[in-house]
Amino acid sequence: MRSIEDVASDLGLEWKDLEPYGRDKAKIPLDSFLGSGLGSGADSGSSGKLIVVTAITPTPAGEGKSTTAVGLTQGLGLIGKRVALTIRQPSLGPVFGMKGGGTGGGKSVVQPANDINLHFTGDFHAIESAHNFLAAMADNAVRAGHLAAEEITWRRVTDAEDRALRGITQGLGGRMDGPLRQTGFDISAASEIMAIVALATGYDDLRERLGDIVIGWTKEKTPVQARDIGAVGAMMALLKDALKPNLCQTAEGQPAIVHMGPFGNIAHGCSSILADLLATKAVDYTITEAGFGADLGFEKFMDIKVRQGGPEPAAAVVVCTVRGLKWHGGVEKDELGSPDLEALVEGAANLRYAIGVVKKFGLPVVVAINRFPDDSSEEVATARRIAEESGAMAAVEARGFAEGGAGMTELAEAVVAAAEGGADVKLLYEDGDSTFGKVDKLAKGLYNAGEVTWGPMTRTMTRRFEANDWHFPVCMAKTHLSVSTDPKLRGAPTGHSLHVREVKASAGARQFIVLAGNIVTLPGLPSKPNAFDIDLNDDGEVVGLLGT
Repeated sequence: MRSIEDVASDLGLEWKDLEPYGRDKAKIPLDSFLGSGLGSGADSGSSGKLIVVTAITPTPAGEGKSTTAVGLTQGLGLIGKRVALTIRQPSLGPVFGMKGGGTGGGKSVVQPANDINLHFTGDFHAIESAHNFLAAMADNAVRAGHLAAEEITWRRVTDAEDRALRGITQGLGGRMDGPLRQTGFDISAASEIMAIVALATGYDDLRERLGDIVIGWTKEKTPVQARDIGAVGAMMALLKDALKPNLCQTAEGQPAIVHMGPFGNIAHGCSSILADLLATKAVDYTITEAGFGADLGFEKFMDIKVRQGGPEPAAAVVVCTVRGLKWHGGVEKDELGSPDLEALVEGAANLRYAIGVVKKFGLPVVVAINRFPDDSSEEVATARRIAEESGAMAAVEARGFAEGGAGMTELAEAVVAAAEGGADVKLLYEDGDSTFGKVDKLAKGLYNAGEVTWGPMTRTMTRRFEANDWHFPVCMAKTHLSVSTDPKLRGAPTGHSLHVREVKASAGARQFIVLAGNIVTLPGLPSKPNAFDIDLNDDGEVVGLLGT
């Protein structure tokens, strides 16, 4: 690995610009890049091009989106481009649960992978501390008589996949024990504060957003916000370092900025705006990733992150696998290694759908076919043909897992060509559209649903939110395993029903969270979690982390 000082020099940063965390990672203070001439180049000072990596709808076989993003960064480096990667920080829940780490795989990994997948620089702990401190302040406001217990809507968070905490009864009701009420926990990746730090463009913006957080509602149906109970200053103190992006590197030494980690299925699924601002000021090409498939992470990347000030992308990469297409064509997991051209063609409807989603937003598309050893040449050629017929500018094999950057140079060249053509960026709806209209456009215009049904009180709460003059984008919380809200519906289903179960106002993150179907905001551990294999060996090294 290169020294972190050397990696920083690729971004135009010097040692004095960094706050090192050991020898292989560092924080980058905001004044090192915001408002500076960093990466301004010899003439115009224009920003570099941003490439967003998304994918088909996830399958049990795994698509390798993070591996492709890392490998593409390495491939661009090999063809002589000044490049950086911006990705999310992994949550401990999936690391110890089922999904594993979030640093890529094989020869396309961000290092130090073990540190990044565990405590890293403490950002998640800071998010949890600030979030749960606000919950304590809300309960204290009840004790002081400024708020009724039943008026609080702010829940606590944990980074453990602990299903026992999804719904709890809190407090014993006595004078010394706190108010007795029903509440629950969400996973820290779903914290509004996680979303706020990912979207904030500086400390002033962070302060304003934290103050806007709604912790409850009065009997007169007016919001009670964090600033009303005096919690903002202390949260700012807890988050002062978490707002600073983290610098690491790929396995081949390119800069990797790893910052914030909202999930794509229950939150907006993107790394921070600050990370993208830093990278696009410093290099010619920035590769970033949007969580889960094009219907979730990519749509939120555009309608939430770009809408709220993130740099506009110049192109998108849609990752697919032969295995994934066969899964969407009806093949079960243990049969995916066997050739099945008919199922692949059937399942390619999902690839056509993902390409279509990206093109709705005006971006040129390159398809990366993440190659597995048992993929036949005929299957790969068929996937390539379908991708190009569906509007992709190119469809290229991605061999980053096995070969690192050397297996990604063809994809890198295709991405450069696509980005040079420019994008005509569009968003799905206008800010001033009604929330009902925004949900309708998402459900029918993007997910191909036949109808939207609204559960008890959901319309009433939505109207209450709009009465506060909030015109926020919609963050749809639904299963990532299907375009629909039914995880069993593969391919590109149409005519299904989208049921809105709950609507929440995240006024600080400036978005409405719409919970659809049976989605939960605190996952549970599987029967055989990854935690069974994680340990510390006799040499003091962490072993057993997936993806490291």
